[in-house]
Amino acid sequence: MNSKAGIEKAVKDADLVVGALPGFMGFQCVKNVIFCKKDIVDISFFPEDPFLLEAETKRNKVTCIVDAGIAPGCSNLIAGRMMQILDEIDSMMIYVGGLPVERKWPYEYKAPFSPIDVIEEYTRPARIVKNGKIVEMEALSESELINFNGIGTLEAFNTDGLRTLLKTVKAKNMAEKTLRYLGHIEKMKVLRETGFFSKEKIEVDGKLLRPLDITAKLLFPLWSFSEGEEDITVLRIEVKGKINKKNATYKFELYDKMDTEKGISSMARTTGYTATAIARLVLSGKFKEKGVFPPELIGSNIDNYLFVMKELGLRGVVFKETAN
Repeated sequence: MNSKAGIEKAVKDADLVVGALPGFMGFQCVKNVIFCKKDIVDISFFPEDPFLLEAETKRNKVTCIVDAGIAPGCSNLIAGRMMQILDEIDSMMIYVGGLPVERKWPYEYKAPFSPIDVIEEYTRPARIVKNGKIVEMEALSESELINFNGIGTLEAFNTDGLRTLLKTVKAKNMAEKTLRYLGHIEKMKVLRETGFFSKEKIEVDGKLLRPLDITAKLLFPLWSFSEGEEDITVLRIEVKGKINKKNATYKFELYDKMDTEKGISSMARTTGYTATAIARLVLSGKFKEKGVFPPELIGSNIDNYLFVMKELGLRGVVFKETAN
């Protein structure tokens, strides 16, 4: 299905394509859609650099918008807006988590998106900005405790979620941290350090197996949401900088719950509605540029920013903004 022929057959009648595959399939899918000369809005969170597709999108006269979910996604959109408001950015901290409402032992966690991509968050080195330089930190590092109204205290840790922001945003300090219930970091570190997340094959009873594949088989049933099980999405963005040489601080917060009436999970709402809002922006003709565009390049235009935020607001995904 992810071959050029398969993609071409699937999208031949489409005006625009929305990509929502697991990360390991995302880059090739986007590349094949561009080959088919179709505009695409993608939320697959693939590890490859999307700007590698810039020349091909220009050649095929295609609009390719990547990372169009919640974080990356809305966080990038807000970062783009901040680039226009602030003369300089001293720090930008992004905290995000998708969690089950009910905490069940042993993990007190369920995966609201591709579980294999969740494990990537525990193994892939996190690129962050410190003192104006990009540095790599170990995944699950620099933990801190943060309180959220309606939830309580969550723990945050470095993950590799800045992605395109590393190239597009000039900030002295910048990081994205994932949020979980207390105790999650230690459990994931135990699994990682023991080798359960390793992709290197080991011999078991004469057979070569990847520990990651065994771990996935065991974890994924425990991490799957039951029918009707409620989830929440929490996002906090704190930006400090200067306007006319005066200090300014902006905070954006989102607390979203599953739509139980329609049976739509919070993660589906916050990622899906962002992607479809951006898709409407393109289909409406308000965004016509060709090339690769992460959401921060869209959010840097106030009209585009307000369009997407209005679309989200109409569906109950509302950000609380404060400034001082």
